[in-house]
Amino acid sequence: MGKAKLSPGQVAHEVRQALAAKADPARARGAERYFKETVRCYGVAAPEIHALVSELDGRIKTDWTVDDAIALCDILFADEELEAKAVGALILGRFKKTFPPGLFAKVRSWLAADRLASWASVDVLCPDAMGAFLERYPAYVERIKAWAFHRNRWVKRAALVSFVKLARKARFLPAVYEISASVFDVDDDLIHKANGWLLREAGKADPGRLERFLLARGPAMPRTTVRYAIERFPEAQRKALLVHTKPK
Repeated sequence: MGKAKLSPGQVAHEVRQALAAKADPARARGAERYFKETVRCYGVAAPEIHALVSELDGRIKTDWTVDDAIALCDILFADEELEAKAVGALILGRFKKTFPPGLFAKVRSWLAADRLASWASVDVLCPDAMGAFLERYPAYVERIKAWAFHRNRWVKRAALVSFVKLARKARFLPAVYEISASVFDVDDDLIHKANGWLLREAGKADPGRLERFLLARGPAMPRTTVRYAIERFPEAQRKALLVHTKPK
């Protein structure tokens, strides 16, 4: 008789035990000081998190479905520690080929409920998982535009960073620029930085289009967004764009 299937609850228990065993309080304090928002950490390094995810994936991939991975996220996203949330998000990403349409509302609910209340957690989940979701279900590109107008800052950030890897591949660029422009007036540094990151990645695919966008819309952009967006341009071009995009 083969081994019984591990439940999401059992895997969550193992994750917490493994992270607690690897905890480094000094590293945790350093990581927590890096955030403006209040976060909790075990102090486990990223390579160790990825090794844990790979080990777990080897044990569950033949038995689990995407529903089990979503259930694991429901459990681990309720934990305070960033590393637990990261494990849940990374495990979910292993099931991207079978993501169901209902994942869209589930992710929005996690974000709106502050289950992923840091830029780090949003950025682990959304560029990979939501990027894969949008590629699988392109009709949802129109629906995610509304996230940029949500009152929750993490839903707003997700609207941007979900397109980061897609923009790099020149996917959905009209939507990328539309969403970017829709958050210019948002008074939130984490949105300004995410927007600049997204534009920078879009510029890798089509630098001319990014330059034209900056010249046309730059004066309305937060300066942080502009500075992030132009990072990959040559120095002379960066300096010229900083001049041309100054608010009137």
